[in-house]
Amino acid sequence: MTEPAGGVAPGRREELAASLAVVRSRIAGALRAAGREDEPTLVVVTKYFPASDVDLLADLGVTDVGENRDQEASAKALEITVRDRMRLHFIGQLQSNKAGSVARYADVVQSLDRPKVVHALARGAQAAGRVLDVTVQVSLDAVGGRGGVAVGEALDLADLVAGQDALRLRGVMAVAPLGADPRPAFARLRAVADEVRAAHPGATWMSAGMSGDLEAALAEGATHLRVGSAILGSRPPHR
Repeated sequence: MTEPAGGVAPGRREELAASLAVVRSRIAGALRAAGREDEPTLVVVTKYFPASDVDLLADLGVTDVGENRDQEASAKALEITVRDRMRLHFIGQLQSNKAGSVARYADVVQSLDRPKVVHALARGAQAAGRVLDVTVQVSLDAVGGRGGVAVGEALDLADLVAGQDALRLRGVMAVAPLGADPRPAFARLRAVADEVRAAHPGATWMSAGMSGDLEAALAEGATHLRVGSAILGSRPPHR
């Protein structure tokens, strides 16, 4: 077993193992209910949690983690002792002035929603000598404010992404609207995902579903889940 980096609270591994088991049971139940036999990718959202938790998650079979803030994620990427066994997804709103930094450490960027950001990330990845897996973030919320391209503009942005040598279009991502039934929103995302995949057959990902709505997302075909609090617990204080 890999020894996690410094300062691990007693019993933390057992706590994470128990929470993971519950979430994996929920996923299995949702897949059965949807008549699915495929296995979605579980991305554990580790923002505000220490690198030692990432190391413990790797020991528990987790292969993907998600981060929202460049400053935290860039530092944490250097602290993770299992970096070679972990895919790091950047899932927060990406600003063009941070794209070059994100391109140096992220393996996946799920939150591309504007041409300016697409071009900035492509330049950053090319400068770093890397090819990044990316998804187009789609807005399902009429209020807005949480990022995402409009449903009707998603394919155009996907086309732009697909034309970048340093970016690999994988599919689409979205967050369900606050205070509403997530199922109809995820059904809209599924239609967008189908449209993008028809134009770009390799873009098979549909990243949707978090701690509170993963069942609805899986019912509508989600291939990637982004789960934080249900596994890691309440977020610790942060600056």
